[in-house]
Amino acid sequence: MAERQLQHLVDTLAERLGRSVVLDDPEVNLLAASRHYGDADEQRVRAVLQRDVGGPAIGHILGQGVARWTRPGTIPAREDLGMVQRLCHPIRWQGQLLGLLLVIDADGTLGEPEVEEVVRAGHEIGALLLGEQLGQDHRRREQEDAVADLVGPDPAARDAGTRALDRLGVLRHAAHVTVTALELDDRDSTLEATEATLGLRIATAGVARSRAGYAAGAVLGARGVLLQTWDRPPPPERLREQATELREAVGRVLGDHVRTVAGVGSVRPGLLEAHRAHDEALVALRAARRVPSSGGLALAAELGPLELLLRIPERELTRDLVPAPLRRLQERDPQGRLVETLRAYLDHAGATPATSEALHLHRTSLYYRLERIEELAGVDLADGRTRLLLHLGLQVLELLPDRLPD
Repeated sequence: MAERQLQHLVDTLAERLGRSVVLDDPEVNLLAASRHYGDADEQRVRAVLQRDVGGPAIGHILGQGVARWTRPGTIPAREDLGMVQRLCHPIRWQGQLLGLLLVIDADGTLGEPEVEEVVRAGHEIGALLLGEQLGQDHRRREQEDAVADLVGPDPAARDAGTRALDRLGVLRHAAHVTVTALELDDRDSTLEATEATLGLRIATAGVARSRAGYAAGAVLGARGVLLQTWDRPPPPERLREQATELREAVGRVLGDHVRTVAGVGSVRPGLLEAHRAHDEALVALRAARRVPSSGGLALAAELGPLELLLRIPERELTRDLVPAPLRRLQERDPQGRLVETLRAYLDHAGATPATSEALHLHRTSLYYRLERIEELAGVDLADGRTRLLLHLGLQVLELLPDRLPD
């Protein structure tokens, strides 16, 4: 019933203006579209025919800051998207954004009377959207609460979360489960919390919708979570590809300048193991933040010994954990050549032939460097416990933003 009423109001406004009109929800999903009035551009035709506004267009619209607008404004043209200029009126109730009413205005000739007409129509549309929004918000909160329960520490809550997802019909049971966690880089202070949440919600919901029955998206605090079930265990390449897709989706919505990091938990057996996959995803998320070589994306299954170190509380994961012999070596090796030699030597379990090959170094030169390392660090590399200590120390260095001592 509400859908027909919304369509009628959009058609009526379009007829009065003699222009094409669309109504989108706050996430720029198409709710209603009028008939064409000879002003349709490529973007409008695509959105109406496919019922999909498209990631680039969504990013362009939200990139104008419409989530914060309180009055009508202009969405500039984007020739590369086949998109002409539009008037955009944010429909709000008590400050909450309910929808976006867009009118094509390619030549910028909409006058004040026409804009007032759009605002009046927005009041009527807002009354209908409010009822719809309350229902959708309730369902979304139910889903997000269920996901939060399922990945949480309380077994009883996990059971309740499983039952809730079954009732909502958003996630089917399967033999395997994975969790991907996504966060915005906290160094980007230009985004408001509502914009960040919107970007994460659009990204996780979009990927979840494309895998109907096998995925549930949620925003838990400042973190996006994609919970997935699989009939067969997915390969790491598939999980990495999906995490990249999530990061790119956020970039399309919030702008390419917004940096995201993602962590993927291990493949676990069954939905009731989702909490373990989630815990691992958070560890991988720390690796994505801390390890430059990760490129902002890490899989728990590929962390190796770093996983143990990443479970150390943040306040304790400092340079104080670096063993004194390794710190001495760093201080006396400003170019880092001996430290990298030590790393290669320990990574190859102390095998000099393999180390020489990896470093493209003659064995005589390698023996000389190893002697220098023992001398400068004050250690005996023939001692197994010393090797373990130094190897762990090198792993700690991987996690520190500044690898050189003060």
